[in-house]
Amino acid sequence: MAYKKSDSYDDALTERMKADYLDILEGLGEDTNREGLLKTPERAAKAMQFLTQGYSQDAAAILRSAMFREDYSEMVLVKDIELYSLCEHHILPFFGKAHVAYIPNGHIVGLSKIPRIVDVFARRLQVQERLTIEVRDVIQETLQPLGVAVVIEAHHMCMMMRGVQKQNSLTTTSAFTGQFLKNETRSEFLRLIGSKLH
Repeated sequence: MAYKKSDSYDDALTERMKADYLDILEGLGEDTNREGLLKTPERAAKAMQFLTQGYSQDAAAILRSAMFREDYSEMVLVKDIELYSLCEHHILPFFGKAHVAYIPNGHIVGLSKIPRIVDVFARRLQVQERLTIEVRDVIQETLQPLGVAVVIEAHHMCMMMRGVQKQNSLTTTSAFTGQFLKNETRSEFLRLIGSKLH
């Protein structure tokens, strides 16, 4: 049985982007008729749509779809969430991990929704600083918890492949609300994301 992809794409947009990628390849001096490049414009067009699918997704709606009343008021932490995004300055990848915590205030959310909303914002042209704030704010505004904490650690290909070409640099950003603005709560969060409990 032949392999069949199940992803769906906007056909009109794919055709427009194919023409643009073909033009780019030709502008670089490539022979777009050689075997290896025949399907590259279409693949690139579809890849870009996949990597930016977050524009068509609603992070708040994802959270609301799995909110539950629960009398739990201790920290909920989902750490080491893999993330992949594109830097809006060079359209080069940055990738790493997000650590997200909140303190419920009458509602909890299905745990799988936390990585989902990270993906919603990561699958857009981004800067790490804004990504960190967007994840924090959608949780705060939707769940109305007692506090939210987000830390993102990422490697940026725009620093590794071009520019300063530093292979081991790691960028860390953080954003906090509510109880996490207190040193004691924030310190507990930072200790937990640095620990290996498994």
